[in-house]
Amino acid sequence: MTHTRYAFVKAQWHADIVDRAYDGFTEIIPMSQIDVYDVPGAFEMPLMARDLAASGAYDAVICAAFVVDGGIYRHDFVAQSVVDGLMRAGLDTGVPVLSVSLTPHHYQETDHHTGIYRAHFVTKGREAAQAALGIVKARDALPQRSASAA
Repeated sequence: MTHTRYAFVKAQWHADIVDRAYDGFTEIIPMSQIDVYDVPGAFEMPLMARDLAASGAYDAVICAAFVVDGGIYRHDFVAQSVVDGLMRAGLDTGVPVLSVSLTPHHYQETDHHTGIYRAHFVTKGREAAQAALGIVKARDALPQRSASAA
């Protein structure tokens, strides 16, 4: 019997917040089943997710990022591009790619806001773990095609 493996990709932009998603994820899925990959930011996640999914080593890939309005670029465009890329990675490889990519409307680097989002990422990490378990279980229940039908 093979053990289910997960890849967890974390954007390092606002790592003090984003890493909390991994904390929540590991409350449900044992660390021994997870390989962790850090990428510079959210924009780098789809490529990494695609490569990890295509490797055949993982039953699901989970990606976490915090995309905030820095006043320089359209953060909503970045966030949408990231989510679209993650969806494409999953569809292209046939491996579930789950997103814990959050884009708050209003974030200020204050202790209050940081605390709120750190706690929220723990919750989102737990939810991602439940989703990963659910999709892996659902896919395991799919009828298998026979070799002669292929």
